Amino acid sequence: MHEFITVSYLTTAKDLYKKAESIAVGMTVGSWTDLPLARQEMLAPYLGRVGNVTITEEKDYLQQGIISIQYPVGNITPDIPSLLTTVFGKLSMDGKIKLVDIDFPPSLLAQFPGPKFGIAGIREQLGVYDRPLLMSIFKSCLGLPLDELETQFAAQVEGGVDLVKDDEIFFVDDKAPLTERLGAYNRIIQASGRPVLYAANLTGPVHQLVDKAKYAIDRGATCLLLNVLPYGFDILHRLAADPDITVPLMAHPAMAGAFYAADEYGISSPLLLGKLMRLAGADMILYPSPYGSVALNHTEALIVAEHARIPSSAHKSAFPVPSAGIHPGLVTKLYNDFGMDVIVNAGGGVHGHPSGAADGARAFRAAIDAVVNGQTLAEGAQTSKPLALALEKWGNA
Repeated sequence: MHEFITVSYLTTAKDLYKKAESIAVGMTVGSWTDLPLARQEMLAPYLGRVGNVTITEEKDYLQQGIISIQYPVGNITPDIPSLLTTVFGKLSMDGKIKLVDIDFPPSLLAQFPGPKFGIAGIREQLGVYDRPLLMSIFKSCLGLPLDELETQFAAQVEGGVDLVKDDEIFFVDDKAPLTERLGAYNRIIQASGRPVLYAANLTGPVHQLVDKAKYAIDRGATCLLLNVLPYGFDILHRLAADPDITVPLMAHPAMAGAFYAADEYGISSPLLLGKLMRLAGADMILYPSPYGSVALNHTEALIVAEHARIPSSAHKSAFPVPSAGIHPGLVTKLYNDFGMDVIVNAGGGVHGHPSGAADGARAFRAAIDAVVNGQTLAEGAQTSKPLALALEKWGNA
């Protein structure tokens, strides 16, 4: 019995049914009705099938809607480059068409690594089970000497963050090499008396990344940040599948807007940032929040989180990390939207606090504790001066 990957597209055509038929054939065996019977019998296991066709709008002799195509699992190898080339490679250049979703049979899902740690594993590493986690970002990394970065790191840890991550553009670290940063930051963490994960930006030529990741882990790295889309999904897959990669992997969405931002072109954000990142092995998935200046559509942001966390027999759940524009006054909204299993991630919301980064982190921790305990932020501010000052600056959303 053949198994199929079901792929959904949003597209426009004069006849959506004919469009679907042309995709099913053209993206698999190339042609069909003109083939001799013997050739049809040979190629039949590789032929795509039309699934559902739903017309949502008809205007000016054109139909717009969702079509689904079923691709035989045997057409691909179990990796995302093979998958995306098969279902959207040349099709992505065929006018108005957007890759909306992909549904996988269990046998194929099991061949992808998925998160190695996932939500439960990261919570266990940090010893935090009863609240959203808090992550901060270096206000600046590039061009700064190690002592300044140490000062920033110490302030963030002092304020109570659970994770600190490098800036995704931190490639040139000649003034603060990775091994020196790891040593300095780990000493600060040890002095704090509690676990904190530091997500070091994994950089370099793509063929060196797996070895560089192992090198970093050998020297004390506790988490790795990867710009997945510029480097490629397959690098994330290889890192997650490697037994010697023994730390959580954090996926950054750099360049994702080039894929999902257009309404009628590209790849949907829930598929790109939720489903595929988790499939390839991300333990934590950063993506635009629905609140900031580069906000993602609110509904789509929630679906990304759903794809990251939905229970699966094949893979562990990944932490959604809605980012950009997050300040303490948004914690209630963020908690109501995303629930307990989310990472609250802030850069300016921590470093821009009137009393400095340590109090910026304390303000977030007070806000998180307040909402988890059923209080309003105003009630939480009555016992937390850092939160009170943060609400004066940013307001209460």
